[in-house]
Amino acid sequence: MIQPTHSSRRILLPARGWFIYLSLCAALLLNLIPLGRLPGIPDWVALTLAFWCIHQPLKVGMGAAFFFGLAMDVANASVMGQHALAYVLLAFAAGGLSRRILWFPVVSQALHVLPLLLGTQLIMLMIRLVTGAEFPGVLYFLSSFVAVLLWHPLNYILLLPQYRAVEHDENRPI
Repeated sequence: MIQPTHSSRRILLPARGWFIYLSLCAALLLNLIPLGRLPGIPDWVALTLAFWCIHQPLKVGMGAAFFFGLAMDVANASVMGQHALAYVLLAFAAGGLSRRILWFPVVSQALHVLPLLLGTQLIMLMIRLVTGAEFPGVLYFLSSFVAVLLWHPLNYILLLPQYRAVEHDENRPI
């Protein structure tokens, strides 16, 4: 008898809408922690938004990105629409690439997410420069690289509720 091998790919339960938006609100709260704009602190909303746009493109999209972008604009007292535009473009790109990105293992997924996060930062930087702000330096882009390092733990944490079985059965193979 051939024993089935344990694969890293599992069948997941559908993500619940309340958990998705709760995680996005938690990411917004993490962004609001006053750390004095230290370099390397990731944009938690952009990272979580990219995650859900890749894993659940039919549940999270440009509407949620616009809403959370406006919330970030108000919270940071930045140019109105700066985060909203960047997050909408991030959601559009992540949703469009979601099928491709999900074929890869988690490490390769992180490498695919890096240009999306760098593009988001570049858009926000261009808007800031056009409105008269100073260039923050190259350490501004460090947060995208830190976010990519956090992709694997974020994957584990946000997919954890989907791994549980609906009913516990000793004979169930999944």
